[in-house]
Amino acid sequence: MATPRARILDLMRVSCRLFNTHFNPTGERTGNKILRERLKGPTLLRYYPKEQFSIKQFKRAFPDLSMSDEKEEIRLESVESHKLRGKGKPKKYKLGRERTAGKKKSKRK
Repeated sequence: MATPRARILDLMRVSCRLFNTHFNPTGERTGNKILRERLKGPTLLRYYPKEQFSIKQFKRAFPDLSMSDEKEEIRLESVESHKLRGKGKPKKYKLGRERTAGKKKSKRK
């Protein structure tokens, strides 16, 4: 003889109340497993160091020390070589006339 479904549901409800678990008679997915997990945010924050100083900030803090930033020097040399070859950034004109002076006028029909 089978136990009635209502009796089984009552038993499940009481056991969930006793063991402090979620009562889910239909078996739907609720996401409780993921919600019970520890948060990952604090662990990820501890992975990276608190503050990193760049050479530029260090030179600004201690101007009396003689230091050089190799990456910055290489970048400046590269910019200079580009300028010599005519590949640098274009000049910015301050007046409106000078800006339009080099443009060709469009032909109107």
